[in-house]
Amino acid sequence: MSRLVFLRHAHSTANESGILSGRLSGVSLSKQGHEQAIALIDRIGASSFDQIRISPLERCHQTIQPWLSSKFAGGVKEFVIDDGLNEVDYGRWSGRKLSALRREPLWKQVQNRPATVTFPEGERMQSAQKRVLASIHECHAKRKNGVFLFISHGDVIKAAIAQLIGVPLNSFQNLVINPASLSILDFDGESARLLCYSDTTTNISHLLGKNKVSTSLLGGGSGLIKGKRK
Repeated sequence: MSRLVFLRHAHSTANESGILSGRLSGVSLSKQGHEQAIALIDRIGASSFDQIRISPLERCHQTIQPWLSSKFAGGVKEFVIDDGLNEVDYGRWSGRKLSALRREPLWKQVQNRPATVTFPEGERMQSAQKRVLASIHECHAKRKNGVFLFISHGDVIKAAIAQLIGVPLNSFQNLVINPASLSILDFDGESARLLCYSDTTTNISHLLGKNKVSTSLLGGGSGLIKGKRK
């Protein structure tokens, strides 16, 4: 199995202002976000990745840069800027206050039936999900027992995890991905197991070693076991 690590960018100036920024340029980390990015140095720690894939947007690069500049980043084998991890293109909704968008007729559909949504002059949610999954499958095909870090955006990560663990896209709003949070899954090329979800405090390096989750999950599973991951 490959191990997939999803990192949402840290708290941004758009988060601070209650704005749906989408792909607009010039959206950087807030003061809180910069503090979260510094904290990621210890939270990611001495983790090794076969590949890091990152959204092209500035706030994602600012989130991982402190760790990349730290003593821990020597285990990175490859770094890729990946359009498949870009934020959802919210079209004419981009740059607007969330408080105003809640009054739009489309808002209820976004919350209750997101799989049917195409944002005005923007992207379909299904298309966003499809492109991030393509990036995940590309990584797994390259190294089926690899460890991969994906740095992206809340809705994109939610859409990916929903598909991987069998949650319908129409229910993906039941998932919450916090800024600067880490989520970890084991992936066999078809389905995934969730090991860690939207974590904002834990050092994850112990989850990225050579251990795997037992295949015998009756009773909830017995946690990580020693041995080479398949």
